[in-house]
Amino acid sequence: MKRYAIIVAGGKGLRMGGELPKQFIPIAGRPVLMRTLDAFHACDASIQLILVLPRDHQAYWHELCAQYQFAVPHRIADGGATRFHSVQSGLSLVDTPEALVAVHDGVRPFVSPEVIRRCYAEAEAHGAVVPVIPVVETVRQLVSGDSEAGEPRRPEAIVNSRSVTVPRDAYRLVQTPQTFSAALLRRAYEQPYRDAFTDDASVVEALGCAVSLVDGNRENIKLTTPFDLIVAKALVDSGW
Repeated sequence: MKRYAIIVAGGKGLRMGGELPKQFIPIAGRPVLMRTLDAFHACDASIQLILVLPRDHQAYWHELCAQYQFAVPHRIADGGATRFHSVQSGLSLVDTPEALVAVHDGVRPFVSPEVIRRCYAEAEAHGAVVPVIPVVETVRQLVSGDSEAGEPRRPEAIVNSRSVTVPRDAYRLVQTPQTFSAALLRRAYEQPYRDAFTDDASVVEALGCAVSLVDGNRENIKLTTPFDLIVAKALVDSGW
């Protein structure tokens, strides 16, 4: 079955600081986004790569490709106002319903080939899958009371809030690539956008479809803060 990967790279990187969007920041001399595309191409060169970029980032991306002589084949779709709309845009380049589609964060360059293969295999068998990792730290749940429903708590409110410990074995941290049959994912993204759609699995689940879980890899971090760049450099130095 034909395989696609939609690489979503629409972030402005505000939490990273500086003016350069985080997907373009170099790690050990190579931009993050190139490392992410490399990961899929190295796993299976037949995967059809679709890169979703804001239109005003595309010229810079082409400059980077020329500068680094980046030759991994890929097509570009225009980014949207939200991640939901960006994935919709990427899906427009999936030209057959008889396919598997992985949706991956552009700033997760350390996904392992084993996880990529595992996600495609499970999606082919069951239609929808997300990679997850165990929660290793103790988790406490804030108990509502001093904040209005739906309002974010101020830092001092969090300190003074009631909270309870919850069993961490009942929770998993979600990664990407979240992988689906193309027909299912296209049907899911025909729904009107909702704020509750925080990832692709939540969009698919809104149809009433179950989503399977497979093991991810702990190195598959999402680069969001300057600290993450320190970890990323350490991973590259260790052989990633």
